[in-house]
Amino acid sequence: MEQHTVLTSGVVERIGESNSKLKHKWNSNNGELKETVYEQKVNDHQQAFDLIRQAMRESKVIEDLNDLAAVGHRVVHGGEAFKEPALLNDSVLQGIKKVSSLAPLHNPANLTGIKIAMGIMPHIPHVAVFDTAFHQSIPQYAYRYAIPDELYHDHGVRRYGFHGTSHNYVAKRAAEHLNRPLRTMNLITLHLGNGASAAAIQQGQCVDTSMGLTPLEGLIMGTRSGDIDPAIPLYLAKHAHLSFDDVDTMLNKQSGLKGICGFNDMREVLHQAQNGNPSAQLAIDMYCYRIKKYIGAYYAILRHLDAIIFTAGIGENAAFIREKVCDGLGGMGIRLDKDKNSKREQDISAADSSVKILVIPTDEEWEIAQQTVSLL
Repeated sequence: MEQHTVLTSGVVERIGESNSKLKHKWNSNNGELKETVYEQKVNDHQQAFDLIRQAMRESKVIEDLNDLAAVGHRVVHGGEAFKEPALLNDSVLQGIKKVSSLAPLHNPANLTGIKIAMGIMPHIPHVAVFDTAFHQSIPQYAYRYAIPDELYHDHGVRRYGFHGTSHNYVAKRAAEHLNRPLRTMNLITLHLGNGASAAAIQQGQCVDTSMGLTPLEGLIMGTRSGDIDPAIPLYLAKHAHLSFDDVDTMLNKQSGLKGICGFNDMREVLHQAQNGNPSAQLAIDMYCYRIKKYIGAYYAILRHLDAIIFTAGIGENAAFIREKVCDGLGGMGIRLDKDKNSKREQDISAADSSVKILVIPTDEEWEIAQQTVSLL
């Protein structure tokens, strides 16, 4: 941790499918980065961890997983119960399960991984780091919805926000880059990947974020609609005869960039637009327009802005999207240097820009590791 050095990394993909595999990277003794791929059927998470353990031993990264100091687990939804990392025990596991209805696609899977990891490594501490925790500083007037009061008190319906680990990480890196204490800065962070969210950070504390009760609200994403008129699902149920499950699938998996032009990968959308596809160009225009609206809203909330940070797959790699988002924002002191932007420099703001525009690669694994060590 002291050297900020990654010893090994990897991913097990398509668990339960016939074409599942493990990608494993590690640093050898001479500093050379090596990689191997194990292509075999991985039936469940237990077998996945066994394969990880085998890869660790064969690459001599670590002989016994119990020699680790701790395990940090990403948990998507912590509800209102978890405002900071938590040492995992029966009570915390029950708390994560309790809010699973708020993230039915994520928390149950998180719990599966946690329980198996705790069974394999029972003698070391396990820590949960919550994606919603960073946003728990949002004031009530910003996180409540204007719906009947009992829906909040009885069912927890409120804005929670997501990507908190990423927003937290890049905000701290921005403060280091600008050589200023985070508590003195106002920032807008833009996590733009297949999922996308914006956050307004005032003196180091998150005061608003674009995602809501679920990750569906806010910016246009790869397959998610982002903000829509809440009457649309009711209209579709009545006139298009769609079930609630149909509408849920449509808004989460068939909308966003994919719904507009048929492609959810921004690289392909840009390629299609360059080749004259009008639907792809419309998708880009809508995508950037929505981000601009949030920048304007958060600028009004913060009153003074020190920096805008672009991060995640699109934010870090799509220079054209960054340029289009910032175009026309000179009145707010936001001016992008096109040359710096095209060269993928970290600071892409123009010399006369009063607001810094930064591109900072996110590193959620490092942030989870840091928070785990801090808790212990």
